[in-house]
Amino acid sequence: MAQLLLLTVALLVLGHVPPGRTEFKRCWKGQGACRTYCTRQESFMHLCPDASLCCLAYALKPLPHPKPNHT
Repeated sequence: MAQLLLLTVALLVLGHVPPGRTEFKRCWKGQGACRTYCTRQESFMHLCPDASLCCLAYALKPLPHPKPNHT
């Protein structure tokens, strides 16, 4: 009886855990993730449609364009 109760509790807990990275909406051409906070390995790119942050890994972040000289 105790094993059945333990199994039931375990299945209920596992049913509420979000799966891997699919809990986040994708952004920046599918390479970023919309989150409340970016991790240490990510940088903020822009806001997602739901006003969360679009976080992109540093390795995927595009290089800034150089400013043109107006002389």
